[in-house]
Amino acid sequence: MNPQITPYSGTETKKEQVASMFNNISGTYDFLNHFLSLGIDIIWRKKAIKELLSSRPQKILDVATGTGDFAFESIKILNPEQIIGVDISEGMLEVAKKKIAERNLGHVFSVEKGDSEGLHFEDNTFDAITVAFGVRNYENLEKGLTDMFRVLKPGGKVVILEFSKPRVFPIKQLYHFYFRYATPFFGGLFSKDKKAYAYLEESVQAFPDGKNFTALMEKVGYQNTKHRSLTFGISAIYTGIK
Repeated sequence: MNPQITPYSGTETKKEQVASMFNNISGTYDFLNHFLSLGIDIIWRKKAIKELLSSRPQKILDVATGTGDFAFESIKILNPEQIIGVDISEGMLEVAKKKIAERNLGHVFSVEKGDSEGLHFEDNTFDAITVAFGVRNYENLEKGLTDMFRVLKPGGKVVILEFSKPRVFPIKQLYHFYFRYATPFFGGLFSKDKKAYAYLEESVQAFPDGKNFTALMEKVGYQNTKHRSLTFGISAIYTGIK
Protein backbone atom coordinates (compact mmCIF):
# COMPACT_ATOMS: atom_id res chain seq x y z
CA MET A 1 0.00 0.00 0.00
CA ASN A 2 1.32 3.41 -0.89
CA PRO A 3 1.77 5.25 2.45
CA GLN A 4 1.28 8.58 0.66
CA ILE A 5 -2.42 7.84 0.08
CA THR A 6 -3.98 9.55 3.07
CA PRO A 7 -7.48 10.88 3.83
CA TYR A 8 -6.39 14.45 4.43
CA SER A 9 -3.51 16.77 3.71
CA GLY A 10 -1.33 17.61 6.70
CA THR A 11 1.70 16.50 8.65
CA GLU A 12 0.02 13.68 10.60
CA THR A 13 0.95 10.10 9.75
CA LYS A 14 -1.42 7.99 7.71
CA LYS A 15 -2.33 6.08 10.88
CA GLU A 16 -3.27 9.27 12.69
CA GLN A 17 -5.29 10.53 9.74
CA VAL A 18 -7.16 7.24 9.36
CA ALA A 19 -8.05 7.29 13.07
CA SER A 20 -9.33 10.87 12.76
CA MET A 21 -11.29 10.00 9.62
CA PHE A 22 -13.11 7.11 11.27
CA ASN A 23 -13.75 9.18 14.39
CA ASN A 24 -15.37 11.78 12.13
CA ILE A 25 -17.65 9.35 10.28
CA SER A 26 -18.36 6.82 13.06
CA GLY A 27 -21.91 8.06 13.64
CA THR A 28 -23.01 7.48 10.05
CA TYR A 29 -20.61 4.66 9.12
CA ASP A 30 -23.03 1.72 9.34
CA PHE A 31 -25.81 3.51 7.47
CA LEU A 32 -23.51 4.66 4.66
CA ASN A 33 -21.89 1.22 4.34
CA HIS A 34 -25.23 -0.39 3.61
CA PHE A 35 -26.58 2.55 1.60
CA LEU A 36 -23.57 2.99 -0.68
CA SER A 37 -23.15 -0.75 -1.31
CA LEU A 38 -26.91 -1.27 -1.79
CA GLY A 39 -26.70 -3.81 1.04
CA ILE A 40 -24.26 -6.06 -0.82
CA ASP A 41 -21.63 -5.57 1.91
CA ILE A 42 -23.80 -7.74 4.20
CA ILE A 43 -23.69 -10.60 1.68
CA TRP A 44 -19.92 -10.18 1.29
CA ARG A 45 -19.37 -10.44 5.03
CA LYS A 46 -21.40 -13.64 5.27
CA LYS A 47 -19.47 -15.23 2.42
CA ALA A 48 -16.15 -14.29 4.03
CA ILE A 49 -17.09 -15.66 7.44
CA LYS A 50 -18.26 -18.95 5.94
CA GLU A 51 -14.63 -19.53 4.95
CA LEU A 52 -14.14 -20.46 8.63
CA LEU A 53 -17.07 -22.88 8.91
CA SER A 54 -14.96 -26.01 8.47
CA SER A 55 -12.48 -25.06 11.19
CA ARG A 56 -15.00 -23.63 13.68
CA PRO A 57 -12.52 -21.33 15.48
CA GLN A 58 -13.28 -20.67 19.14
CA LYS A 59 -11.04 -17.67 19.72
CA ILE A 60 -11.10 -15.02 16.98
CA LEU A 61 -9.35 -11.68 16.57
CA ASP A 62 -11.19 -9.13 14.42
CA VAL A 63 -8.68 -6.50 13.31
CA ALA A 64 -9.95 -3.05 12.25
CA THR A 65 -13.23 -4.14 13.80
CA GLY A 66 -14.84 -0.71 13.40
CA THR A 67 -18.42 -0.83 14.66
CA GLY A 68 -18.24 -4.62 14.93
CA ASP A 69 -20.43 -5.77 12.04
CA PHE A 70 -18.00 -8.49 10.90
CA ALA A 71 -17.69 -9.84 14.44
CA PHE A 72 -21.46 -9.82 15.02
CA GLU A 73 -21.93 -11.83 11.83
CA SER A 74 -19.18 -14.22 12.96
CA ILE A 75 -21.04 -14.82 16.22
CA LYS A 76 -24.21 -15.72 14.30
CA ILE A 77 -22.51 -18.07 11.85
CA LEU A 78 -19.64 -19.58 13.86
CA ASN A 79 -20.79 -19.37 17.50
CA PRO A 80 -17.26 -18.92 18.88
CA GLU A 81 -16.36 -18.75 22.57
CA GLN A 82 -14.63 -15.39 22.24
CA ILE A 83 -14.06 -12.59 19.74
CA ILE A 84 -11.79 -9.66 20.47
CA GLY A 85 -12.05 -6.65 18.17
CA VAL A 86 -9.29 -4.07 17.86
CA ASP A 87 -9.38 -0.71 16.10
CA ILE A 88 -7.42 2.55 16.14
CA SER A 89 -10.57 4.70 16.13
CA GLU A 90 -12.11 5.38 19.53
CA GLY A 91 -15.21 6.78 17.81
CA MET A 92 -15.86 3.51 15.99
CA LEU A 93 -15.21 1.48 19.14
CA GLU A 94 -17.76 3.53 21.08
CA VAL A 95 -20.39 2.60 18.50
CA ALA A 96 -19.32 -1.06 18.73
CA LYS A 97 -19.58 -1.02 22.54
CA LYS A 98 -23.14 0.32 22.36
CA LYS A 99 -24.12 -2.41 19.91
CA ILE A 100 -22.52 -5.10 22.10
CA ALA A 101 -24.50 -3.88 25.11
CA GLU A 102 -27.76 -3.65 23.15
CA ARG A 103 -27.35 -7.24 21.96
CA ASN A 104 -26.17 -8.59 25.33
CA LEU A 105 -23.06 -10.08 23.75
CA GLY A 106 -20.46 -8.83 26.21
CA HIS A 107 -19.72 -12.40 27.32
CA VAL A 108 -18.55 -13.25 23.78
CA PHE A 109 -17.42 -10.03 22.10
CA SER A 110 -15.17 -7.32 23.53
CA VAL A 111 -13.37 -4.46 21.82
CA GLU A 112 -10.26 -2.44 22.59
CA LYS A 113 -8.09 0.19 21.01
CA GLY A 114 -5.32 -1.50 19.08
CA ASP A 115 -2.95 -1.17 16.18
CA SER A 116 -2.71 -3.87 13.53
CA GLU A 117 1.03 -3.27 13.27
CA GLY A 118 1.65 -3.75 17.01
CA LEU A 119 -0.95 -6.08 18.46
CA HIS A 120 -0.85 -6.44 22.25
CA PHE A 121 -1.27 -10.21 22.31
CA GLU A 122 1.06 -13.13 22.86
CA ASP A 123 2.34 -15.20 19.96
CA ASN A 124 0.06 -18.03 18.80
CA THR A 125 -3.06 -16.76 20.60
CA PHE A 126 -5.93 -16.93 18.10
CA ASP A 127 -7.57 -19.75 16.13
CA ALA A 128 -8.56 -17.29 13.38
CA ILE A 129 -8.11 -13.65 12.42
CA THR A 130 -10.57 -11.64 10.36
CA VAL A 131 -10.32 -8.22 8.72
CA ALA A 132 -13.12 -6.54 6.75
CA PHE A 133 -12.27 -3.50 4.62
CA GLY A 134 -9.34 -2.64 6.86
CA VAL A 135 -6.03 -3.77 5.39
CA ARG A 136 -5.91 -1.06 2.73
CA ASN A 137 -5.82 1.46 5.58
CA TYR A 138 -2.70 -0.02 7.17
CA GLU A 139 0.20 2.40 7.22
CA ASN A 140 2.63 -0.48 6.65
CA LEU A 141 0.72 -3.35 5.04
CA GLU A 142 3.53 -5.91 5.30
CA LYS A 143 4.12 -5.10 8.97
CA GLY A 144 0.41 -5.44 9.72
CA LEU A 145 0.18 -8.81 8.00
CA THR A 146 3.30 -9.97 9.83
CA ASP A 147 1.99 -9.08 13.27
CA MET A 148 -1.33 -10.77 12.53
CA PHE A 149 0.64 -13.85 11.51
CA ARG A 150 2.55 -13.71 14.82
CA VAL A 151 -0.57 -13.85 17.01
CA LEU A 152 -2.28 -16.54 14.90
CA LYS A 153 -1.94 -20.11 16.14
CA PRO A 154 -0.14 -22.65 13.93
CA GLY A 155 -2.79 -24.08 11.63
CA GLY A 156 -4.97 -21.02 12.20
CA LYS A 157 -6.64 -19.20 9.33
CA VAL A 158 -6.79 -15.56 8.33
CA VAL A 159 -9.78 -14.26 6.34
CA ILE A 160 -9.53 -10.82 4.76
CA LEU A 161 -12.38 -9.08 2.94
CA GLU A 162 -11.33 -6.05 0.93
CA PHE A 163 -12.34 -3.93 -2.03
CA SER A 164 -10.62 -4.70 -5.30
CA LYS A 165 -10.51 -3.28 -8.82
CA PRO A 166 -12.87 -4.71 -11.47
CA ARG A 167 -11.12 -5.23 -14.79
CA VAL A 168 -14.01 -6.11 -17.12
CA PHE A 169 -16.00 -3.66 -19.28
CA PRO A 170 -18.42 -2.08 -18.40
CA ILE A 171 -18.16 -2.93 -14.68
CA LYS A 172 -14.73 -1.29 -14.47
CA GLN A 173 -16.00 2.01 -15.89
CA LEU A 174 -19.21 2.05 -13.84
CA TYR A 175 -17.28 1.21 -10.69
CA HIS A 176 -14.80 4.06 -11.19
CA PHE A 177 -17.58 6.54 -11.88
CA TYR A 178 -19.55 5.46 -8.80
CA PHE A 179 -16.55 5.48 -6.46
CA ARG A 180 -15.09 8.71 -7.82
CA TYR A 181 -18.26 10.80 -7.93
CA ALA A 182 -21.31 9.21 -6.27
CA THR A 183 -19.57 7.87 -3.17
CA PRO A 184 -17.93 11.18 -2.13
CA PHE A 185 -21.16 13.06 -2.86
CA PHE A 186 -23.43 10.87 -0.72
CA GLY A 187 -20.71 10.25 1.85
CA GLY A 188 -20.17 13.98 2.25
CA LEU A 189 -23.90 14.65 2.33
CA PHE A 190 -24.57 12.32 5.24
CA SER A 191 -21.26 12.26 7.13
CA LYS A 192 -20.17 15.85 6.42
CA ASP A 193 -16.71 14.49 5.55
CA LYS A 194 -16.45 14.30 1.76
CA LYS A 195 -12.68 13.74 1.89
CA ALA A 196 -13.14 10.49 3.81
CA TYR A 197 -15.18 9.05 0.95
CA ALA A 198 -12.89 10.45 -1.73
CA TYR A 199 -10.07 8.63 0.08
CA LEU A 200 -12.05 5.39 -0.25
CA GLU A 201 -11.61 5.34 -4.02
CA GLU A 202 -7.97 6.46 -3.82
CA SER A 203 -7.09 3.80 -1.26
CA VAL A 204 -8.73 1.06 -3.34
CA GLN A 205 -6.76 2.13 -6.42
CA ALA A 206 -3.50 2.04 -4.45
CA PHE A 207 -4.16 -1.34 -2.84
CA PRO A 208 -2.19 -4.29 -4.31
CA ASP A 209 -5.18 -6.55 -4.92
CA GLY A 210 -5.46 -10.05 -6.38
CA LYS A 211 -2.24 -12.03 -6.87
CA ASN A 212 -0.15 -9.11 -5.68
CA PHE A 213 -1.78 -9.32 -2.28
CA THR A 214 -1.59 -13.11 -1.97
CA ALA A 215 2.11 -12.84 -2.92
CA LEU A 216 2.61 -10.43 -0.01
CA MET A 217 0.74 -12.79 2.31
CA GLU A 218 3.05 -15.61 1.25
CA LYS A 219 6.10 -13.40 1.73
CA VAL A 220 5.33 -12.94 5.43
CA GLY A 221 4.60 -16.64 5.95
CA TYR A 222 0.99 -17.51 5.13
CA GLN A 223 0.49 -20.77 3.27
CA ASN A 224 -2.27 -22.12 1.03
CA THR A 225 -3.30 -18.56 0.15
CA LYS A 226 -6.44 -18.12 -1.93
CA HIS A 227 -8.14 -15.20 -3.63
CA ARG A 228 -11.84 -15.21 -4.44
CA SER A 229 -13.45 -12.36 -6.37
CA LEU A 230 -16.96 -11.21 -5.48
CA THR A 231 -19.58 -9.27 -7.48
CA PHE A 232 -17.65 -8.82 -10.75
CA GLY A 233 -14.41 -8.09 -8.88
CA ILE A 234 -15.70 -5.20 -6.77
CA SER A 235 -14.43 -6.94 -3.64
CA ALA A 236 -12.47 -10.06 -2.81
CA ILE A 237 -11.90 -12.60 -0.06
CA TYR A 238 -8.30 -13.59 0.76
CA THR A 239 -7.44 -16.54 2.96
CA GLY A 240 -4.25 -18.04 4.28
CA ILE A 241 -3.04 -20.59 6.86
CA LYS A 242 -0.20 -20.31 9.37
